[in-house]
Amino acid sequence: MDKIIKFSFSIHVLIPKTPYSKQIASMPLKKTCKKCVLILLDGLGDRAYESLDGQTPLQAAHTPTLDRLAALGANGLYHAARPGMALPGEYAHFAMFGYRPAEFPGRGALEALGAGISLGPDDVAILTHFAGIHAEDGCLILDDGELEATEAEVKELIAAVGFFEQDGLRIRFHRTGGLHGILTLHGEVSPRVTDTDPVLPGRPLSSVKPFADSAHDSAAMNTARVLRSYLLWAHRRLESNAVNRTRKEEGILPLNGLVTQRAGQLKRVPFFRERYGLAGISVASSSVYRGLSAYIGLDFHTMADTDDPETDIADRLAAARDLLGKYDFLHVHTEAPDQVAHTKSPADKKAVIESLDRGIANAIDPILDDPEVMIALTADHSTPSRGPLIHSGEPVPLTFCGPGIRKDLIGRFDEVHAAGGALGFIRGKEFMLLVLNHLDKAKLHGLMDTPLDQHYWPGDYEYFRIKE
Repeated sequence: MDKIIKFSFSIHVLIPKTPYSKQIASMPLKKTCKKCVLILLDGLGDRAYESLDGQTPLQAAHTPTLDRLAALGANGLYHAARPGMALPGEYAHFAMFGYRPAEFPGRGALEALGAGISLGPDDVAILTHFAGIHAEDGCLILDDGELEATEAEVKELIAAVGFFEQDGLRIRFHRTGGLHGILTLHGEVSPRVTDTDPVLPGRPLSSVKPFADSAHDSAAMNTARVLRSYLLWAHRRLESNAVNRTRKEEGILPLNGLVTQRAGQLKRVPFFRERYGLAGISVASSSVYRGLSAYIGLDFHTMADTDDPETDIADRLAAARDLLGKYDFLHVHTEAPDQVAHTKSPADKKAVIESLDRGIANAIDPILDDPEVMIALTADHSTPSRGPLIHSGEPVPLTFCGPGIRKDLIGRFDEVHAAGGALGFIRGKEFMLLVLNHLDKAKLHGLMDTPLDQHYWPGDYEYFRIKE
């Protein structure tokens, strides 16, 4: 039956009348965790730097609250896939929430969902943004992918490249903010095409090609061919646009090209509640996590970012506390460590981490004091605050604390101390299996109360009816 039925029951055990058994029978039932609050500090992990005396920003930071949580529970290291793999946040979250790589729709599709862009089941969404480029030796070279423009300039440039059609394939530009947008592709299309964005200035744009395993797929070949035509067409139109003629006259780099990356297409996946038996919500700001939530069936509570990470995380934890009556799994997210790491300043990242620690201190006690709540504290990936990489593949610290959870001897929350904790090294969907285990919802392997082998127990099973 499709309807989810909530019920409670009591177990009565007949115990032989012995002094010891009487003691057991009179013992109160131990409080156990029923809900999980996941505090996710995006991009928290890092590398060691001489400027921080050979420590990571997290090691160097003064974090009495994070250390307190580590001392209250079990610690370990976590990687959402495999050590050494540099993961984007949305993919790391997807794996952390227990979904398989084959179920991932691509960031373009998630961003489109988060931005409220309508996508049909066969449509493709690709991230794009305006950039300064130039032609050299028959190639297009990236001059700068992080330029600025006035609102009037952006609107005029979007109008110049907003729609393109060729061979039955239609491309539309949807602005998502600033100079960024999403291209939606309609027709015989496929997301299995390469990016064009080289990321680093001075490098040639990548050619648009079908993936190797789709080299002979007509939809992928059609997508690559028409997307290439669109980008060349857009470059010509932008190059001759009055906005860019004026910018050149004023000595400002023109916004004369579009670069693309991370194509995606929606798929059908089981919702989070169906897979884990938990009602979940994400408390976050980013549109990509709004899209991810919509894709896997989490509710979403939007809280805007400010320039004060301390207040932001405190407000999000306070909101999560208010939502505990309705939800079993609450994802409380901040992008602040990741964003500051991209500025490539270890000292600034250390300062942001200390700010977050103060904010958590201001709001964590009401959650800690709830005997039915388990806290999970971790990050989705490492973001190096020096060097050319966007993200890196080192694991991140993980702490579980709450009633019944083992306490180890770790008293610091960082990438090195965590390695000596009781949890060991946790990967991928093992995170959600541990959540179910600590919430007393782990299914004994081999039990089958539902036709689909669900991870949690008791499952959403159909009652045995006397009459069919």
